[in-house]
Amino acid sequence: MTLRSALLKAAVESFQPDVLLADKHPFGVGEELLPALEAMRSLGGRTVLGLRDILDNRQTVLKEWATRDLANRIPRHYDRVFVYGSRAVFDPVSAYDFPAPLAERTVFCGYVVNRTRREWRATDAMPKLSRERPTVLATAGGGHDGVQVLHCFLSTAAGADWNAVVVAGPETPERDRRALGAHACQVGATFRSFQPGLSDWFERVDVLVSMGGYNTIVEAVLTGTPTVCVPRIVPRVEQLLRARAFARLGLLRVLRPGQLEPPVLQREIEGALGSSRKELKEQARAALDFDGAQCAAQQLIGLAAEAAARKRTPTGSQLPGVA
Repeated sequence: MTLRSALLKAAVESFQPDVLLADKHPFGVGEELLPALEAMRSLGGRTVLGLRDILDNRQTVLKEWATRDLANRIPRHYDRVFVYGSRAVFDPVSAYDFPAPLAERTVFCGYVVNRTRREWRATDAMPKLSRERPTVLATAGGGHDGVQVLHCFLSTAAGADWNAVVVAGPETPERDRRALGAHACQVGATFRSFQPGLSDWFERVDVLVSMGGYNTIVEAVLTGTPTVCVPRIVPRVEQLLRARAFARLGLLRVLRPGQLEPPVLQREIEGALGSSRKELKEQARAALDFDGAQCAAQQLIGLAAEAAARKRTPTGSQLPGVA
């Protein structure tokens, strides 16, 4: 940790960046980023903290932030706080009791999606399946904690009148990967241990069954993919809160892990198969802003210009807050 802290500080002092953007942990996991932030201040650079739309439930965040006094310390070390989401969907300023100095620095950028298309490779092709039947894709993100969801999906797929495709994820333990592969073979489902650029498949399947990770859910609703979400609730309820917020907008269907049984999942999949992709896409674009990356980039460019000007004029005033 000491070495990491020294490297971060050395990088700032050596490159003298105009802007430093930190993600999620304002001072690092063990405060190792603090010396770098202080170096940025002394060099006249700007600092930005990026946060997802939802961190956890109110009680947990308030307790964790109070332990390190983050709500009061963040404004002393950061010029901006980017929230990658919409205030109308979930408002962390209110939910997590941001004090005025922190609220003034908070900018809602919108949701971030990957608009960069990968170079197509042969392995990117969808499996060749019957076009006479709809295709349902199940994924558990990285795969380290979604094995139960995928096994339930495969049990549901046995004898179903739709094509079943499972992508386990790169972090799935080898023992679980083998078990999922055997289960898929048993029920006649297509199994992949990992699929680069999986979100490119979303527009080509009829229903997606997934957990409630930020990237997967945002990509799915952007493409209007009918989605059944089975969010994680341990160790955090972030996924559940996001899934419920999107469900209230009519963008997906939510199944709590405690309800995860083949008959229930079957009912939800059948309900999703009756959804209109066109209507879901229109609803998503009307309710959500998907230009989070562009907004954040524009903000960073503006801050870099201010920092460069300040370095030329060391006596420049402090950056005002932004409502």
